[in-house]
Amino acid sequence: MNTFFDVLETRSPDARERALMAALPQQIANAQKNTTAFGKLLVGVDASTITSRQALAKLPVTRKSDLHDLQKVGQPNDVFGGFSALLRGPKMPRLFSSPGPVYEPEGTARDYWRAGRAMYAAGFRPGDLAHNSFSYHMTPGAFIMESGLHAVGCTVFPAGIGQTEQQLEAITALRPDGYAGTPSFLRILVEKAQETGADISSMKKGLVGGEAFPPSLRDWFTARGMTVYQCYATADLGLIAYETESRQGLVIDEGVIVEIVRPGTDDPVAEGEVGELVVTTLNPDYPLIRFGTGDLSAVLPGHCPTGRTNSRIKGWMGRADQTVKIRGMFVHPGQVAAIARRFPEVIKARLVVSGEMANDSMHFQVEAASGHDGLDQKISDAIRDVTKLRGTVEMLAPGSLPNDGKVIEDARSYK
Repeated sequence: MNTFFDVLETRSPDARERALMAALPQQIANAQKNTTAFGKLLVGVDASTITSRQALAKLPVTRKSDLHDLQKVGQPNDVFGGFSALLRGPKMPRLFSSPGPVYEPEGTARDYWRAGRAMYAAGFRPGDLAHNSFSYHMTPGAFIMESGLHAVGCTVFPAGIGQTEQQLEAITALRPDGYAGTPSFLRILVEKAQETGADISSMKKGLVGGEAFPPSLRDWFTARGMTVYQCYATADLGLIAYETESRQGLVIDEGVIVEIVRPGTDDPVAEGEVGELVVTTLNPDYPLIRFGTGDLSAVLPGHCPTGRTNSRIKGWMGRADQTVKIRGMFVHPGQVAAIARRFPEVIKARLVVSGEMANDSMHFQVEAASGHDGLDQKISDAIRDVTKLRGTVEMLAPGSLPNDGKVIEDARSYK
C-alpha cells in the first residue's frame, strides 16, 4: 500500500520550488486576464517577472474584508466581487456562502479543494466509508472534506450537523471506518454513544478541522480507540496544510505558496518567526494572490519525519488582526509599522496597551541597535503624530521581544 497520496509530497524541495515559481507568473497572468479584481489590483505588474518569493512579496495582500467589500459593491451583477475566473454554469456546479457573507465558487476539477492529501495522511484509503459531519448547508466545509474523500476512493455518508441520535443510529448500522467534521461534534457523538451504549467502535480514524484541536482532545480520542488528525483549510483557499502521523506541525499542501508576514507591514519574516499566514493559490478558477488569512503561524525548521518534503507550519496560533481602541481612537498594526519605519535603528516594535478601559495607557517597546541617544523621545513624538495619542517608549536590546506575532498587545483589565 502506498505511503503517500502522490509523488508531489516527496519531491525534492528544490524541484518543488522550481515548479511553484514556474507556475506563479502563469497564475498571476491568469488572475490579471480573467478576474476584474486582480486586473485592477495588479495593474502595471509584469507577470513574467514574478518568478521568486522576493518578487511575490512586493505585490499587495488581499484580505477577506476586501473580498466582502468588493462583493457587496458588485452585487447583483458579480457576487464574487471580480475575484472568480468562473461564470455560473457547467463549470461552476456550486457556489457557497461563508459568514460575512462572503461567496465562494466551486469548479469542476477533481479534488477541487485539494483535501485528498489530508485525508490520506489521516489514514483514509480506497474502499473506506467516511461519516461526514460537516454542514452541507450554505458553506463549503462538507464539500471540501467530501471531495478529498472521493479523491482517495472513499464512500461518504453525508451526515451533516445535529440530530445526534439519528447519526449514532446510522453509525451503528453502516459501520463507517472514519469520521470527518469538527472535533467538538465528534466528542459529542462519542460521549452520547457512551451514554446510550451505541456501538461506534468501527470508527478508528478521523480528520477534523474548523476549530482548534488541542493535544488534550487528541489524546482523549486516542484513549477511546480513535486516531484523529487535523487539517487547516479555508472556504476561499481550500486545503492549506495537514497533520501527519509524526504529529510535528502541519505539512503545507502542494497547491499553494505560503508566506509568513509581519502584521502591519506584510513583509515576510524569518523562518521560525510568528506572523500572519498569507497564501497564494494555484487554483486557476479562483486565483487568489497573496490572500491574507488573518491567522498567525510560523514555519518549522526541517521536514516531516514521514518523508514528506514540503515545509511545515506550527498550525493556528491566534488572529493577526490586532486593532485596538484606545481612548476612543482605533490603533492598528499598520500604524505601529509606520512609526518603526521612520527610524532605521528600530529592529522590531510592539505596542502594549495596559490599565483599565477608559483609563488605559500606551507603552511602545522597541528593539534597537546600540547608540540610540535621544531616539526614545523621537519615537514618542512619532507615536503622537501617527496615532494622535501619547505613549511611553522603552528601548530594548535586540531579541528581547517575544516571538508570538503580536505587534499590538492588549493587556488591559476588562473587569
